[in-house]
Amino acid sequence: MEKIVKKLESKGIRPTAMRLLTYKRLAQLKVAISLGELEKDFERSERSTLFRTMKTFEEKGIVHQIEDGTGIIKYALCEEDCECEVGNDLHLHFHCNSCGETVCLTEHKIPAINLPEGYVAEDINLVAKGVCEKCSDDLD
Repeated sequence: MEKIVKKLESKGIRPTAMRLLTYKRLAQLKVAISLGELEKDFERSERSTLFRTMKTFEEKGIVHQIEDGTGIIKYALCEEDCECEVGNDLHLHFHCNSCGETVCLTEHKIPAINLPEGYVAEDINLVAKGVCEKCSDDLD
């Protein structure tokens, strides 16, 4: 838990009990998770507290949003050296049409995109959709 406290403090986040528990839960996951799914893990907590925690984490570069085409925003922990800015940490996401899980494929970077003069990208999101490794193994 001390490592999580240091991580949050290094980002200027006060390590409250809810923030520590939320970070710990996100770190346990290998997939992106929606706010609704996260709420199920913290049924006794206020929804607004969890929402504010995730917003703080996003603003401080602890998590990033993924819009995987399902209509539900999901969140995933950022990599250790991530800056979560357009042009600095763009990577592919994969959504499995079979199990519904969405994962970050951080080793697959999105190349820089040169926009015409006067255009400024505020967000770039690339999601591949198909069948994940786990589900394709189940098909064999």
